[in-house]
Amino acid sequence: MAQAMSGKHQHFKGPEVSCCVKYFLFGFNIVFWLLGAAFLAIGLWAWAEKGVLSNISSITDLGGFDPVWLFMVTGAVMFVLGFAGCIGALRENTTLLKFFSVFLGLIFFLELTAGILAFVFKDWIKDQLNFFINNNVKAYRDDIDLQNLIDFAQEYWSCCGAHGPNDWNLNIYFNCTDSNPSRERCGVPFSCCVKDPAEDVPNTQCGYDVRLKLELEQQSYIYTKGCVGQFEKWLQDNLIVVAGVFVAVALLQVCINLKVCKVLLYRNIIYKNVQGVYS
Repeated sequence: MAQAMSGKHQHFKGPEVSCCVKYFLFGFNIVFWLLGAAFLAIGLWAWAEKGVLSNISSITDLGGFDPVWLFMVTGAVMFVLGFAGCIGALRENTTLLKFFSVFLGLIFFLELTAGILAFVFKDWIKDQLNFFINNNVKAYRDDIDLQNLIDFAQEYWSCCGAHGPNDWNLNIYFNCTDSNPSRERCGVPFSCCVKDPAEDVPNTQCGYDVRLKLELEQQSYIYTKGCVGQFEKWLQDNLIVVAGVFVAVALLQVCINLKVCKVLLYRNIIYKNVQGVYS
C-alpha cells in the first residue's frame, strides 16, 4: 500500500505556474509599489513643509482643493495594491492575488463608468468644473500648492479664471470693491499675464490694476479666455493622444488581471490534483 502511494507521488505531475508569468507580475508590482511609496513620500514631505503634520486640524482649514491629497490617495492605493501584487506573485499567495485582482478590476470598472458618465453628462461635468475652478480661485492665497497648481494651469492653457479675468472678483485680494485695501485690487495673478519673450524673470506685478482697463485693451496685457473653454479646446486638439493613453492604461490593467487569473487558475488546479492524490 505504501509502495503504491509512493509510486502515485512519484508519477504525479500537475500544471506549474510559468516563471515568466510569475516574475512579470512581480516586476510590474515592484515598480508599482515603489511609485506608490514615492507618491506617499512626496505627499508627506509637502504636508511637513506646510506644517500640516504638526497641526492636523489645518487639513480642514483650506477652502479649496489641496493638490497634496491627490498624491496621498494615489500613493496609498498604489502602495497597498503593489505590495499585495508583489508578495502574492512571489509566494503565489492566492488570498493576496485575489485581493489584487478584485481591486484592479474595481478600479477598471470605475474608470470605465467615469468615462461613460463624463460623455453622457458632459454639460453637468462642465458645470462642476466651473464650480471647482471658481471655488479654488476664492482660496488662491490659502495654500501654496493650490496657488502653484492654478498658476501652472493658467500659464499652460493661456487662460485666466474659469470663464475670464472677472472671475478673480471672487477672491478677496483681487476683487474690485471699494472696501478692498489690497494692492492687488482689480488685478489678476501674474500667471494670467501675456508673456514677454524678452523677459528672463517673470514680472509678478504685471496683473496689477489690469481690470480697470477696457476689455479690448486688456488683451494686450493678460489672457482673456477662460480656463474651462481652453481646457475643452485642448482636449479636442489632443483627443487621439488622450484616448490613446486611456486605452493603453485600460489594456495594461486587463492584461495584468488576466495574468493574475491565470496564476489563480493554475494554483486551483494544482490544489485539486493534490487533493485527489491524497484522497
